[in-house]
Amino acid sequence: MTGRAVTPAIPPVAVIGGGTMGAGIAQVFLEAGARVVLVEADPAAADRAGERVAASLQRASERGRLAPSAAETLAHLGLSSRLGDVAGSELVVEAVPEDVTLKRDLLQKVEALVGDATVLATNTSSLSVDTIGQGLRRRERLVGMHFFNPVPASALVEVVRGADTDAATLAIVHDLVRLLGKESIEVSDSPGFATSRLGLVIALEAIRMVQDGVATAEEIDKGMELGYRHPMGPLRLTDLVGLDVRLDIAEYLHETLGPRFEVPELLRSMVAAGTLGKKSGQGFYSWP
Repeated sequence: MTGRAVTPAIPPVAVIGGGTMGAGIAQVFLEAGARVVLVEADPAAADRAGERVAASLQRASERGRLAPSAAETLAHLGLSSRLGDVAGSELVVEAVPEDVTLKRDLLQKVEALVGDATVLATNTSSLSVDTIGQGLRRRERLVGMHFFNPVPASALVEVVRGADTDAATLAIVHDLVRLLGKESIEVSDSPGFATSRLGLVIALEAIRMVQDGVATAEEIDKGMELGYRHPMGPLRLTDLVGLDVRLDIAEYLHETLGPRFEVPELLRSMVAAGTLGKKSGQGFYSWP
């Protein structure tokens, strides 16, 4: 059986938010041997998050890439609906929806519950780490850890350096990424960072091409996959990310970086119609 062995090198971790991203983040820390507490808004949501992690670990086990067993790995997961249960964690990763106020208020509450040395990480894909960190007393311990979907299969974590993030915090986070079996890149805090900014440019232009009748979504994606060796075309990826998520990021970057991120009307109309991609069953592709 292949897979990463359990190691005591990773300290206790808390993940706040048990949706697709939060559950995936919890899973990769579990697989690397960490004890993880996964916090959700209420007991029912926490149970659903635990089910997501358990199902994904079982699939990993069936594919032969998990050691020890899924059950043994899952035994290190704690589920909670109490924010106070993050106390004792040396890393807290928030993975709540992309709302600056929500993230900022949450991290202020977390800071009051954890030790001075605890690293606070935001999994935002585009929002300013410095803005999220406003009001924190120890902004030097705040960092962006931008994981990618699906987290267990993605090789990259984008580490975002805030204006006050200190070198010790960055070193801890880069080392943790390595222990997860992933690689990191480091970028300064700026709208969209590096990956979301570049990925969105391609996605928005691909949507305009569909809107203008240049080619179908399938042909555009095939062209990028075969011609540029992208593992997945920009429109299929947009379906996986969620058209509503793409729209929110595009509006933010349009506001902060200008007209190059102007939102195609097709994207707005699809979101307004509830055509959100895989999670709604229909986007640029059908998802039975």
